[in-house]
Amino acid sequence: MSRLVAIVGRPNVGKSTLFNRLVGTRQAIVNDEAGTTRDRQYGRSEWAGVEFSVVDTGGWVKASDDIFESEINRQVIIAVEEADVILFVVDVAEGIHDLDKEAAHTLRQLNHNKPVILVTNKADNYQIGYQSAEFYSLGLGDPFPISSINGSGTGELLDKVISLFDKDTQLPNEVILPRFAVIGRPNAGKSSLVNAFLNEERNIVTDVAGTTRDAIYTEYNKFGLNFYLVDTAGIRKKGKVTDDPEYYSVIRAIRAIENCDVAIALIEATRGIESQDVNILSLALKNSKGLVVCVNKWDLVEDKSNQAIAHFENAIRQRLAPFTDFPIVFISALTKQRIFKVLEIANDIYKRRSQRIPTHEFNKVMLPLIEQTPPPSIKGKYIKIKFATQLPTAVPTFAFYANLPQWVKEPYRRFLENKIRENWNFTGIPINVFIREK
Repeated sequence: MSRLVAIVGRPNVGKSTLFNRLVGTRQAIVNDEAGTTRDRQYGRSEWAGVEFSVVDTGGWVKASDDIFESEINRQVIIAVEEADVILFVVDVAEGIHDLDKEAAHTLRQLNHNKPVILVTNKADNYQIGYQSAEFYSLGLGDPFPISSINGSGTGELLDKVISLFDKDTQLPNEVILPRFAVIGRPNAGKSSLVNAFLNEERNIVTDVAGTTRDAIYTEYNKFGLNFYLVDTAGIRKKGKVTDDPEYYSVIRAIRAIENCDVAIALIEATRGIESQDVNILSLALKNSKGLVVCVNKWDLVEDKSNQAIAHFENAIRQRLAPFTDFPIVFISALTKQRIFKVLEIANDIYKRRSQRIPTHEFNKVMLPLIEQTPPPSIKGKYIKIKFATQLPTAVPTFAFYANLPQWVKEPYRRFLENKIRENWNFTGIPINVFIREK
């Protein structure tokens, strides 16, 4: 038993609110709009010293023509099949809905041996809680009246959940793994790329821009590589974001960039690099994240000559100048062309981010270069740099100690950065250069 609890039910009964309460974060987007949650979202919870995993799912709808709803149903069934305990959530304030009956019927068909707990949500006071009795007609046993919003009744529910677990099973300890976030504009192919990496339909993919809403974390453990892949929502210009779910999606995508180690940025080959791509890439660089730029949908481009590739690369590097030392890979998520090379490069960048250069070696290389090309003198004052070192920070940071640090201008800082890059491999990694008073 892996101790996985799946939260299922029709749209808008409060599944994501319950998920957020159980995992103790605001990981899942919560909105009054039905169908806000689409992909499976995993989290970790603990009750009375027992740890377990929780999976949030989209709203279950039967016989719908909506492209999202058929995909959501498929994701729900996957979650139910891999879970050990199922929380079937209904809305006690609204009473029994036809979709509740259909979902209960499907659950009975899918599960012959998995415990299903009937959770009557939105029982915000005892009066409403008494209405739970009508849900006995679903044939799923005793209902547990709770309120996900204020937490009442969740203690009794969790007591029941942990009593159903196999006592001998221990969840593996949560390991701190590197995080690689796949970022880009809507419809650049982020979810398709994550699915191609994992070789499974992990995230919903449609032609509709804005399909992915939450930041979806998935562990990748193949070919000697082990890290979290983060699928993020597409980031559009601020003025084009109109509804609440998209606003929160963008906030979570930005948070995923802030929390990642390496950003895998997707640019559409058919559209080229646009101002919004530059904004997204700049966001990763401002946060000092490792960067791999992937030109996706390369299979749709007719001219694949070396000149076309060089032109594309130059256009991207010019738009991101002065930071130009990053890898660019031309890929296709659809045909899986060169996609695993992306993971190898991202893994190498992650390892190089933490490289430390011994101070004596750093001075031995840099001081003669500074002597050959010293900082320009200002008002007859000569600037002398006599010592340099790498600081013990998460992002590669170098301090140069000078007699007049305030007179060292930005072009000379860039000169120092370029010399560091020439002598040590920091490809794909932004580095900081500080001039300090000795």
